[in-house]
Amino acid sequence: MSIFLDEKTPVIIQGYTGKIGTFHAQEMIDYGTNVVGGVTPGKGGDTHLGLPVFNTVKEAVEATGAKASAVFVPPPFAADAIMEAAEAGIQFCVCVTDGIPTQDMMRVKRYMRSFMKDERMCLTGPNCAGTISPGKAMMGIMPGHIYIKGNVGLIGRSGTLGYEAASQLKAKGIGISTSVGIGGDPINGSGFKDHLERFEQDPDTDLIIMIGEIGGPQEAAGAEYARDHMKKPVLAYIAGLTAPKGRTMGHAGAIVTTVGESAAEKVEILREAGVGIILRPSEFGAEVEAALAKL
Repeated sequence: MSIFLDEKTPVIIQGYTGKIGTFHAQEMIDYGTNVVGGVTPGKGGDTHLGLPVFNTVKEAVEATGAKASAVFVPPPFAADAIMEAAEAGIQFCVCVTDGIPTQDMMRVKRYMRSFMKDERMCLTGPNCAGTISPGKAMMGIMPGHIYIKGNVGLIGRSGTLGYEAASQLKAKGIGISTSVGIGGDPINGSGFKDHLERFEQDPDTDLIIMIGEIGGPQEAAGAEYARDHMKKPVLAYIAGLTAPKGRTMGHAGAIVTTVGESAAEKVEILREAGVGIILRPSEFGAEVEAALAKL
């Protein structure tokens, strides 16, 4: 079982015919993802990469039965693209786009909360690497060859640290059930807590890795959920232990603005909640191997 995505999930690409959308759509198709078409306003009726192009997400969903969408729409228009997907009935949306204005994402969050919880689209990103269920399907920009199928769930704010973890696990013969990138922006569609809940319910996931960083309250919320609700072991790595206070480090969301948002504070919060701590990114493989040996 995979959370969100398997080889049968019908996927569309928003921003399909653009340079970036085209490149990554082809990568997704080559990996085995069930891409059923794409959306580019004004180009409906065309064919691209051998698949139909639609003017709107609603048209694409009606014609193909799409359940998931990957957004490669430029920043000024990406928020509208996300809300269009939600309105059309898409269940899972990956937004790779970086640089969406914070005010636009506030508008997206308000809009999505207008839906009943059981009808609300799950959004990962923006500014994320995507989601992959190894050997089945991927949505996003990750290098699929570094992932092998297995029983470790991965949730990360940082795409490249997620790649590092996957590569180290593969070297030790340890695979991943699903890897979910939640993105590095201050306001994103979903957080650690949302996906810990899904991994706890997934029978094919035995252990979960959280990859966090400085800034924001998501890691603390994830720690609280893990303490109160998780029966499966959770390991966490927090980037930024040496980051100077008040300075943005890479991601827009990686800036400490209040108590509890520094890396050291997050590590302490996670440790007190019973989450295992990975202190260095070079130790992903060894720490996960040791934790799995205890199961």
